[in-house]
Amino acid sequence: MIHASRQFLRLLNISATLARYRLDELLTATHLFRAMRWVRAVLPGSRDIAELSHGARLRLALQDLGPVYVKFGQILSTRRDLLPSDIAQELSLLQDRVPPFPGTEAQAIIEQALGKPVGELFAHFDPEPLASASIAQVHPCTLLDGREAVVKVVRPGIEKQLRRDIDLLKAIAGLAERYWEEGERVQPTEIVREFETFVFDELDMQREAANASVLRSNFKDSPDLYIPEIYWSYCKSKVLTMERVSGIGVGDIEALHARGVNLERLALRGVRVFYTQVFRDNLFHADMHPGNILVDVTNPEDPTFIALDFGIVASLTPKDLYYISENFMALFNRDYLRVAQLHIDAGWVPEDTRVDELESAVRTVGEPNFTRPLNEISFGELLFKIFRVARRFKLTIQPQLIMLQKTLLNIEGLGRELYPELDIWAVAKPELEKILREKHGLDRTARELRERLPAWLSQAPEMPGLIHDYLEKANKGQLVTRISSEDLARLRAEHEVSHRKTLRVLAGGSMGIAGAILLAMETGPWFLWGYSSAGLLLLAVSGWLLARSLRS
Repeated sequence: MIHASRQFLRLLNISATLARYRLDELLTATHLFRAMRWVRAVLPGSRDIAELSHGARLRLALQDLGPVYVKFGQILSTRRDLLPSDIAQELSLLQDRVPPFPGTEAQAIIEQALGKPVGELFAHFDPEPLASASIAQVHPCTLLDGREAVVKVVRPGIEKQLRRDIDLLKAIAGLAERYWEEGERVQPTEIVREFETFVFDELDMQREAANASVLRSNFKDSPDLYIPEIYWSYCKSKVLTMERVSGIGVGDIEALHARGVNLERLALRGVRVFYTQVFRDNLFHADMHPGNILVDVTNPEDPTFIALDFGIVASLTPKDLYYISENFMALFNRDYLRVAQLHIDAGWVPEDTRVDELESAVRTVGEPNFTRPLNEISFGELLFKIFRVARRFKLTIQPQLIMLQKTLLNIEGLGRELYPELDIWAVAKPELEKILREKHGLDRTARELRERLPAWLSQAPEMPGLIHDYLEKANKGQLVTRISSEDLARLRAEHEVSHRKTLRVLAGGSMGIAGAILLAMETGPWFLWGYSSAGLLLLAVSGWLLARSLRS
């Protein structure tokens, strides 16, 4: 009863805030809020507020509602596939700054998590925080061996506050989805679920430390990006300790100019960092706004990015990574038919979509961009427009792809702010081509074959028996599917196609294993050429059969 009354009071507070900022359509989106129209009469709002844009009023309302709603607005701003661009831009301006909690509380959390007094853990601990946000705040410290560090501490009681507000957001989203005319298109319940996932991931400092550690390993000795070192002995679920770094905020262009930083080189490195993280490593920092990036200007002619805050890190499935890389290359080459076919092959649009109609829609979006100077083309905006036009064809995209597109927009915007003449096209295309050549080159493929060969060989003795059993059952008709429907003839035909496809996959797989075995055999010089030729031939036939199966 107490929980329900608190939720009701919070709902009244939300209603009053929305009314004050003239967000009437949100108030009347559900039957529940329609019953609260009196709130608008009590809190009519000022003329200054009424003259603001819709996005600005929404941003101010979320700021008034508190840190959880600020964080929700930040995540919502990434869904540019659903929101009008002006609203998404306004929400991206939300600042995640809240008053700090007492240093004594931070100290108590550290001591409870690490099991020792801070005097025994650190040579020095400063109770005054360097920065404070809705999820955590950061305190400077010095390790016992003299290394300068920072401790990130999760805000006390934030889990309960998050759970209470997210439950309320779910209830509101459910009502909006049911009664709001745009509910089915926007899918507010799904957006709240995304927010829930991201925000609770950010609460886990061990997870963030692991993200930073892997990114640091990926960019070891890189001149492009520096990731602070994680001090694992001082990390727990509510506490993260890492190397203290310093630099100029990437958004402070005047300070960078004053230090004589080569901004063109810095902008080019930003683009390279994005493509390397996504397509080489398949692990990218998905929250690269200016507040999370510093610039090391020790050598102004050779500046390096420094990344901070690794709570939101994303990766793609191997399938999505392949199709998104192929989409990028097709767009670079203005091959709109390829883009349309890739959307169908990836399952992002229904398989019965007419490829010529989708190609025409993609061309309509893409071609006008190429009439502009290359230094004005935004690849992130082009990708966003293609995703949006593909919604007419019932496009379904995973949240990771939306995070990818949002990160690309951030990186491009950052690059253009640093160096307005930046030609994204000229930088990105050769960078992606280079990464894909290295990733799918003969050396990499041969190495992967060698790594997988022991597992294939361990299964090879069973393959002839499995194939024999399958063929024997097929020959006796024991694989016939017993169904009864009006479409029996069509389903039988599909079954025959599937049957032939399975046989080709089995035959291709068997030949591939046999070819790999022949290539791996250690033989004398007289037999080497013969075994290698036979192995290559079997691999070629195997590849042809498997490719035919995938196309059919």
